[in-house]
Formats: sequence, C-alpha cells, structure tokens
Amino acid sequence: MDLSLTPEQEAFGATVRAWLKKSMPREWKATGSSEIPRAEQYELLRRWQRSLFDAGFIGLTWPKEYGGGGLTFMEELILQQEMALAKAPPILNVLGVGMAGPTIIAWGTEEQKKRYPPKILSCEEIWCQGYSEPNAGSDLASLQTRAVQDGEHWVINGQKVWTSFAHVSEYMMLLARTDPNVPKHKGITYFLLDMKLPGVTVKPLRQLTGEAEFNEVFFDNVRVHETQVLGSVNNGWAVGLTTLMYERLTLGFGLQVRLRIALDGLIDLARRMEKSGRALTKEPVMRQKLAQLWIDTECLKYTGARAITKLLRGEMPGPEASTGKMAWVDTHQRLQELAMEIEGPYSQLWKGSEWAVEGGVWPQSFLRSRANSIEGGTTEIQKNIIAERLLGLPKD
Repeated sequence: MDLSLTPEQEAFGATVRAWLKKSMPREWKATGSSEIPRAEQYELLRRWQRSLFDAGFIGLTWPKEYGGGGLTFMEELILQQEMALAKAPPILNVLGVGMAGPTIIAWGTEEQKKRYPPKILSCEEIWCQGYSEPNAGSDLASLQTRAVQDGEHWVINGQKVWTSFAHVSEYMMLLARTDPNVPKHKGITYFLLDMKLPGVTVKPLRQLTGEAEFNEVFFDNVRVHETQVLGSVNNGWAVGLTTLMYERLTLGFGLQVRLRIALDGLIDLARRMEKSGRALTKEPVMRQKLAQLWIDTECLKYTGARAITKLLRGEMPGPEASTGKMAWVDTHQRLQELAMEIEGPYSQLWKGSEWAVEGGVWPQSFLRSRANSIEGGTTEIQKNIIAERLLGLPKD
C-alpha cells in the first residue's frame, strides 16, 4: 500500500484546497452532528452537492461517460482529506453516490448507466435503500415484498422499514421476491423504483432524536416497468450484495471524513469547557481519551486505504469493508460518549434551551449514534464476516 503522492496528485490537492476556500457555504457550521444530514440542512446540502458536481469534485472514480471524473481512488482519497481539513459540508445524496450509483455502473444496462448516475451526482435525484422489512433485517434473504410479472410490468406489493431519506427521495434501490418457489437467495430481483409511482406510500418514523430520518414504505399494486430491473430477474441477491459492500465502504471510509470533523469539534469543545477553573484539555485523562480517538481515526483512514488499494488493483473489497464499518462504529460511538462526558450536566439540555451547549447538537448526535451498530449490517454480522473470511474460522 503506497500512499505517496505524485506531483500531479499534489497539484490536484492544491486545486481542491483552493476551490474549497472560495466555495464553502457561508451559512455552514460544522459540528459534532455533521455526519448525518438533518432536515433543516437539506436545501443547503442539495445546493452544495450541485456545486461539487459543477466543479467536477464528486464521483471522481466514476467513468466520464456516466458523469464522473474518470480518475483513480487516490484522487478520491485526496479529495476526502481536503474536505475534512476544510470542515466541508457532507453531501445530501449519500446513499445515491455511495451505493446506488456504483451498483448501477457495475450491473446496469448501457441505457441505465447513462440515465441514472449523472443525476445522482448532481443531486437532481435522491435515492433511498429498500432492503429491510418488519421480518427481514439481518436475515435479509427472508424478505417478503412480492413482485409478480404482468406483461411488461412487475406488480409490487409489500412493505419496507427503516428506510433512510425515503421521504425526500425520487428513487429507491428495491429488493423484491419474484420467485417464491426457489431457495430464498435465488428468487430475489433488484428494481430501480420511481418513488412517484401510484401505490407508493411513505410514512415517517419519529426516532429517539425527535427527527424522522427513517420511514416505512408501503407498496400497493405498484407497477414497475421491466426496464427498471437491475441485473437480471432472480439475480437480485448478487446485485444487492454489491450495494451492501459499497454501503459498508461508505460507512467505514466515506464517513471517516465526517468523523474527523466531529473530533476536531470535540477538541474545540473540550478547550472551552472547564473543570475546577481550567480547561478540560489540561486534564491528563481527558487528553489521553482525545489522543486515543485521534489515533483511532487515523487507523480508520488507513483501513479505508487498504480497501482503496484493492480497488486500484481492479479487485472488489470484501471483508475490508466490514472491518472499516465496525471500526467506524466503535470510534464514533466512543467519540459521542466522550462528548457527553465533556458537557457534563449540560448534555441533558436539548435544542431550544438557552443553556444548551452549541445549540444542543451533541446530545442529539449521541442519541443518533446508538443506531450505528445496527444500520448497514450489525456489528455481530461484521464480526462473523471478519472471522470467516479474514481469519478462516469455522462458520457459527
């Protein structure tokens, strides 16, 4: 793994740095809560993603003919590092850019690859992921949403749950059962579902933070044209695994940038909070905890770099994505727990309180972080993948 930069790559970093300096939205303020887009930020982040697209700083590794930059993953790594240093806003269409686009490029027809990826990058079309169901979460292959063929269309009935951003999405990555008479992994098809089709109903779910980022989605005789199948009929499990791999890469490596920004914010917070008349950063134990978090974010960066090395060789990362995802979860949750320790009794104050520190964003982010060990594949599942595929241990 060689992370040394060529002169051309160093020049690219300087170009990104200069652009960020002049283009950052004035109204943006990075905080410990900046890893997950919030409802009040949606329009700002949509405009921000569009400006990244116009400047050619998103989808760097995607082929040029599909709206991307045609560059290598080293340029992507440089871009992410510069974004972290500048404390830049996140993109809004994170599921589209991180998961839907790469999956479409890997499995789509030429028409699909020219139709969808450019609008994903420009944030004209936001995507959500229709995988989990009330009775199919970790055991995803048990999903019951049905799709029955009727001429050129598939008629879909069923329900998805915990669907992030469904309430603002134009399209969904949907897994549905198309053949109930074969083993459960073999009768699934992957659809590119237009969320505006008749029969699609989205119901937001109020979560612990008080926000409604997640949703239930119901399908009542939704007619999807056969051209919206991604891959082939009954091969959706293989296509879906590609999406899951990219999801774990996004969580493990992509969100490392947001994690570093949050850590910088936490260090600033510790400098301003006092105990016994002196800043918390003067306390030896606190300094050790902050230093350990910095070390862990660096380790996470290089774990992501290992996955990038595979991509540079033309290989698909596998267990490395699980390692990165699990490391990100552990580090992020410990970071948010330390934020609560730093704020002390102020950590009980919520948005709207005049006494809340930094507007109450840290307690909100702490509560949201509890879901990290479940979403994108539970920590227990990631441990099984690592044990079996990296360590060669027997299946449980």
